[in-house]
Amino acid sequence: MKVVIADKSHIKYAEIICETIAESAAVRGTGIARRTPEYIATKMENGNAVIAIEDGKFAGFCYIEKWGHGKFVANSGLIVHPDFRGRGLAKEIKLKVFEHSKNKFPDAKIFSITTGPAVMKMNSDLGYKPVPFSELTDDPTFWDGCQTCKNYDVLTRTNRKMCLCTGMLYDSKAKKQEVKPIKRKVVERLKRIKEALFLKKDKKADK
Repeated sequence: MKVVIADKSHIKYAEIICETIAESAAVRGTGIARRTPEYIATKMENGNAVIAIEDGKFAGFCYIEKWGHGKFVANSGLIVHPDFRGRGLAKEIKLKVFEHSKNKFPDAKIFSITTGPAVMKMNSDLGYKPVPFSELTDDPTFWDGCQTCKNYDVLTRTNRKMCLCTGMLYDSKAKKQEVKPIKRKVVERLKRIKEALFLKKDKKADK
């Protein structure tokens, strides 16, 4: 298994990457912003992506996006092909793209929004901390990317202050302090609380 910074030679995998992301979003029932093969190819050409390959087969992927004129970067679209899940590959890709982001964009804050407990736990282990959406980029183009998520109405009715996703931020220039990794049980409980809260609001709105 090779986990490397993607380049032009990996563009042939762009279509299967998009298909795998879309299928994962459908199964989870939550939002992963849809991307086109052309968009993924551009990320590869610019060296803003990490890909995992085993014996010539696509295994996993994640890409970097710049926001707010480079003040923020996001590690987005983390995906592992079903044939390679359960091997710790997501964590390996996450670490690779995180280190690449820090090296390539040393002055940027790195952020993530996710509903996945596993991703939240990985972020926490890397030093991210949960933050309100107000501490993330205010670039409208980023938030417009959430329109393909089935929960987009939650984001709009809260004026982009809250959603089922949790915002997490890594700021290398922030005052250094001990950050205790979040326990998986805590992450899962937070997700259940959010789902119950917004589901309750949806039911009231339907009456």
